Amino acid sequence: MEIKDVLLVLLPIIAGLVSSYFTYYLTIKSKKSEAMLKFKEEKYTNLLVLLQGFVGKTASADMKRKFFEEQYRSWLYCSDDVVKAINKMVQLVIESRGEVPDPEKGKKAVGSIVLAMRKDLLEKKELDYSDFFYTDVIEGK
Repeated sequence: MEIKDVLLVLLPIIAGLVSSYFTYYLTIKSKKSEAMLKFKEEKYTNLLVLLQGFVGKTASADMKRKFFEEQYRSWLYCSDDVVKAINKMVQLVIESRGEVPDPEKGKKAVGSIVLAMRKDLLEKKELDYSDFFYTDVIEGK
């Protein structure tokens, strides 16, 4: 048997194995990325809902406490930008010492957190903090 004949047999087998491994690797990487994205989306949703504890008529000590519990966990999964945005809001809360912070600074702090989350999940960059706002729902009598 000549080298040419051996190569005609081995090259398709090697190409098939390399192609199979490459496909397997990309599939695993894609599934892992998809799972992480879903996990982050769920966690960011929790943080977003708990941010209501700092805003308007929904502000409450209980929601703030829950937010801070989730914030501690967020160090494990949040992007650096989200962590920094949360830290700025926390600093604003600390500096206000129990008083209501300047509404514009508060809106900017909360909006910046939401934008950092969007950027991490969706890589969107067109909005700014003023595009995000909570609406207080007034109960009818």
